[in-house]
Amino acid sequence: MASWNSVHLEVLSNVFGWTAFCAWSISFYPQVILNFRRKSVVGLNFDFVLLNLTKHSSYLVYNATLFFSSVVQKQYRKKYGLDQLIPVAANDVAFSTHAVLLTAFTLFQIAIYDRGNQKVSKSCIAIVSVAWLAAAVCVFIALPSHSWLWLVSCFNTLQVVMTTIKYIPQAVMNFRRKSTIGFSIGNILLDLLGGVASYGQMAVQSIDQNSWVNFYGNIGKTLLSFVSIFFDLLFIVQHYVLYPAKKTALSPDPDTVSQEPLLKSSDGPQKEQV
Repeated sequence: MASWNSVHLEVLSNVFGWTAFCAWSISFYPQVILNFRRKSVVGLNFDFVLLNLTKHSSYLVYNATLFFSSVVQKQYRKKYGLDQLIPVAANDVAFSTHAVLLTAFTLFQIAIYDRGNQKVSKSCIAIVSVAWLAAAVCVFIALPSHSWLWLVSCFNTLQVVMTTIKYIPQAVMNFRRKSTIGFSIGNILLDLLGGVASYGQMAVQSIDQNSWVNFYGNIGKTLLSFVSIFFDLLFIVQHYVLYPAKKTALSPDPDTVSQEPLLKSSDGPQKEQV
């Protein structure tokens, strides 16, 4: 059975992991609190929330299965080596569980608070439907051969795709408006901290095991951190360098947000969350 070689590195890995958990988890609350205070979700893009729920649900399936299932762990070690640590830590499962709950709670707020004339776009419904249909197909493919590791890896890939999709419209919108007014940069800074800490955790484990299997054995977590860091840096450059507030002082009021779907190019500002 694989184990840590250094107690100090194991502790450092846990520090990085729970730092990522805290940073990513805290980033959910500003939007939830804002909805509660306003008793309204007008301005919150419903497409983003639904895409986010799909992303975090698929990631939870992967993390929880690989962390708790001895069968899947056995298949992982058979593929990558008996001496390899499982690349999913307790903080990964905790984050995914928390993310699903908070995103679901946000959907509950959408159901009970003032929505104006906003609704989920047909494009978003189509994307989510295709995503879960693809997941169902993967389940039927995996059943005969009991390829459970391959199956949960499909869910891991799905969450990476959803992560990429949810970020792109905001980046394009900022570029077209030449402004980030109304966009919460605080959430992005927390997201960046979480992504860096997540990479730190994987790097520490790799150093301890003297192997980089941890990175490609859990390619979904690797790509998740990479995609998050890439877009976070892009948003930071847009906010502080390309379109700083002093240059957009004459822009529309931050509270005046578009109610268009997330996947349309004419979006108004969107409150982001991990």
